[in-house]
Amino acid sequence: MEEQCELLGMSRSAYYYQPHRKAEEWEMQVLQAILEVMDRHPFYGYRKVAKAISSFGVTEKQVRRIMRRAGLQAIYARRRLSIACKEHRKYPYVLRDKKIWLPNQVWATDITYVRLAGGYVYLVVILDLYSRKVLSWRVSNTLDAEFCISALEEAIQVWGVPAIFNTDQGSQFTSEAFISVLERHKIQISMDGRDRVRDNIWVERFWRSLKYEDIYLSDYQTMGELKEGLKRYFAFYNGQRFHQSLEYRTPDEVYGSHFAQEQSLEEAA
Repeated sequence: MEEQCELLGMSRSAYYYQPHRKAEEWEMQVLQAILEVMDRHPFYGYRKVAKAISSFGVTEKQVRRIMRRAGLQAIYARRRLSIACKEHRKYPYVLRDKKIWLPNQVWATDITYVRLAGGYVYLVVILDLYSRKVLSWRVSNTLDAEFCISALEEAIQVWGVPAIFNTDQGSQFTSEAFISVLERHKIQISMDGRDRVRDNIWVERFWRSLKYEDIYLSDYQTMGELKEGLKRYFAFYNGQRFHQSLEYRTPDEVYGSHFAQEQSLEEAA
């Protein structure tokens, strides 16, 4: 054996060494621990996560690599998907201290990215903030304003006109084409303040639910797979998923119950 090790250019201790556990199994255990920490503290970056799971003997570098491979990040550490355009007009944020008490009072939108086998694609959703219902969505492989406008026009056509529409200050949402749709329908425009991610915390929380409950688990490889998967998830999210903040009702129930109550009052009158 000694001669064989010499021929291979390795020590006998290296030859006889057996790893205590497989690397893949260990990484899955670490990933599960990371997910548990981020479920409690979604604002933690890799340094704080590494500190929280230090009992695993992992380094910050290892945690960062595993989080990056799984597509995990703190809710504030997003890619700059919506970059402001200096020439575009900005609007004030009007939701601070505002009570949201009925459907179609406030809608909000945002963009996130999804990693596929061939690269990144971009997802925009429009939410009703009272009910948390997903009103419309679009996927695009470019960051132009067209897919955002398409989602907005579909939501208005199907669900009516909101009183207020909240966005960030990204060029997609401050573009003349997008703003003109809102102005044409006399919708009040609200925009998040610069570097104030919590101004649109409702959509941030939705992204977290979508990615943990579907995207990370499904590992979509193509645009077709992603779209079909999103259709299933949004149907589940709107019609079956119970929300603690909605007293364990679904978005469809909360959104529809208000209009059903209005109709019964009108009939009674």
